[in-house]
Amino acid sequence: MRLRRHVAALFVSAALVAVVTGAVFALRGSAPVLSLGVLYLFAVLPAAVFFGTPYAVLVAVSSMLAFNFFFLEPVHTFALRDSENWVALAVYVATAVVVGELAAWARRRATEARRREREAEFLAEVSATLLEADQVRDRLKQIATRTAEVLGLRRGRIELESFRRPEHAEAAIDLRAGRRDVGRFFYDAGEAPDAAMVERIVPPLASVLAVALDRERLARTALEAETLRRSDAIKTAVLRSVSHDLRSPLTAIRAAADGLERADLDLDAEDRAELVDAIRAEAARLERVVTNLIDLSRLEAGAVSPRPEVWSADELVARSLEPLAAAAERVVVVLPADLPVARVDAAQIERALVNLIENALKFSSSKDEVTVTVERDDGSLFIRVRDRGPGVAPTQLGRIFEPFERGAAGSTGLGLAIALGFAQANGGRIDVASRPGEGATFSLVLPLADVPAQMRA
Repeated sequence: MRLRRHVAALFVSAALVAVVTGAVFALRGSAPVLSLGVLYLFAVLPAAVFFGTPYAVLVAVSSMLAFNFFFLEPVHTFALRDSENWVALAVYVATAVVVGELAAWARRRATEARRREREAEFLAEVSATLLEADQVRDRLKQIATRTAEVLGLRRGRIELESFRRPEHAEAAIDLRAGRRDVGRFFYDAGEAPDAAMVERIVPPLASVLAVALDRERLARTALEAETLRRSDAIKTAVLRSVSHDLRSPLTAIRAAADGLERADLDLDAEDRAELVDAIRAEAARLERVVTNLIDLSRLEAGAVSPRPEVWSADELVARSLEPLAAAAERVVVVLPADLPVARVDAAQIERALVNLIENALKFSSSKDEVTVTVERDDGSLFIRVRDRGPGVAPTQLGRIFEPFERGAAGSTGLGLAIALGFAQANGGRIDVASRPGEGATFSLVLPLADVPAQMRA
């Protein structure tokens, strides 16, 4: 390959000298011959730019010999009759060499600038690729292929933090960032990468990989720390809930049961019925606390897998009111004529709505109603639960969906967190609108299904 390039350069150089010599032949009658010698610079410049200084000097000397042989007296010989011709040729050769060297220098600078630009683009591309990746190892094949292209190799691969010996048909380049061994770049042993390019791009490539690995490691450590923090917080909150939210209904149930058992109390049928109702109410409360704790543990563990079916909005609302039958007379439901449908897990959405409605009842007085409104808007189903309680303070809006964030006495602080978790598991969300003193509106937003409700499985 190199010999072929040299032969081509020699051929082109000779052709340049021949072309300019022909031009001088054509112009020798219109100008003094000595002044036409400058035309040979047009042969020197291309040789310098495309082939370098050695070929520029070769073309300059060849041009001097051709000019002397064909145009200076005596012609067709290399002898010179006039000493001023010697001076002219010497000046020409010196000028040609200087001009050629300047042109070659400019060519080298341009080539170097293009090379540095390609290297910078390569490193920027690698950095962008690594920033987009969640795992560095997911992009190693892409980076190795690009590195092989830059080094003039057919293919390559990168192994991180692995320093095994290359296979029989492989060679390897160590990737080191300072004193740190990052990994190895493997390529076919029969190929030879550009040594200068290896020196220029391998160290920064190793540094970029090292930074990406450190970033990944720090992110993993931060995630583990956050998971541990949340786990500790949940453990503490669960213990608090067990100590209070479970003990309170158990204490009430025990007191009511003791009252029914005591023979010294003269209880009529109405009193006994009240105690039985109290036991039932506290048992239901206890069941909701336990259910919420189980739901929270499933959501935190990522063990919630919706089984979506098509349900109409009125069915979802009706299901959510069944567990709240004791307070159903305080809930007003407003349905549109054209009932929207959604493809959701009805049991999970029921749990979300139960918690939203129960939260609204808790923050409203016993005389106030809670309104549940169904609307369709912008391709989504909105189920809005509005209370007439004190509302949510602006400082609390960002925290009310956190587990165990209590807003009222007797609250476990789980309901809203669970409602949001089930909504998100079904592709939805919960919006909050509130003005202190005027109540709050919690909107469960779900994607609409594109099939009619009568087709529900």
